[in-house]
Amino acid sequence: MKFSNIVAIVTDLRLSIQQAVRPTLMAIIKSPTLIFRPRALSRLFFYHVWTLFGPGINANGNEVKSNLITPYAKGVVLDIGAGLGHTALYLSPSRVRKYVALEPNVLMHPHIREAAAHVGFSEESQTLLILACGAEDWESIALAIGGQNRVDTIVSVLTLCSVPEPERTIKALADKVLKDGGQFIFYEHVASKRPDVRFWQWFWSPIWKICFDGCVLDRPTDDYIQKLENIWETSPAINDDEDRRGIWGLEGEDKEHLFWHQMGRLIKCSI
Repeated sequence: MKFSNIVAIVTDLRLSIQQAVRPTLMAIIKSPTLIFRPRALSRLFFYHVWTLFGPGINANGNEVKSNLITPYAKGVVLDIGAGLGHTALYLSPSRVRKYVALEPNVLMHPHIREAAAHVGFSEESQTLLILACGAEDWESIALAIGGQNRVDTIVSVLTLCSVPEPERTIKALADKVLKDGGQFIFYEHVASKRPDVRFWQWFWSPIWKICFDGCVLDRPTDDYIQKLENIWETSPAINDDEDRRGIWGLEGEDKEHLFWHQMGRLIKCSI
């Protein structure tokens, strides 16, 4: 593995610290009790990090998300880990009845409202619902949307790297929140299949997760999703652009990249 690929992450770590340390310290000075609230402190720090990184990451993934989300997302769409609301920009109001943005970091909520309004979703029209719980809290999600199995489309973009108990969370969302026949669409960075790359993902993760609100580089999220064989339709992968299904990689991506991506669209079995 090239040394440049191993240490490239240092630049992002440096930028994140430069961006977030000062405003976070200022917030602590104004409210010293933040020191005793590590979860709130982490989210404050990450908010400042993500306002720097988020727009560029969204722009870099524009083509991927335009092809993965826009043609397929429909009905009630649950966006787990909505961040700054960028997923809303890939939704078509003619196909999507309601955009449910799940984001436990309330500092992000104004940005979600702004992005959603840009494409026509609003709380006033009841086409936008913002929830402050985490993806692992499926019961609160179900309660907010009117019951279990009410979501037509679940979208996860660079989120499952940081949710607690990812296997249990993914299974609960698919089993308890997604409708029969509904679809699970994801675009995530995951554990590399190469042992050398995976070692460095493991090496950097403890530092990375401090700056990026729990993000883990070596999490095999694609494997967690794929092995729910009793939930997804078992038909072979379909590469037809009109109805693409299965799990696939990012074409042309450097296999030595510490942020190795997988994406997919899976359909829940109908009873």
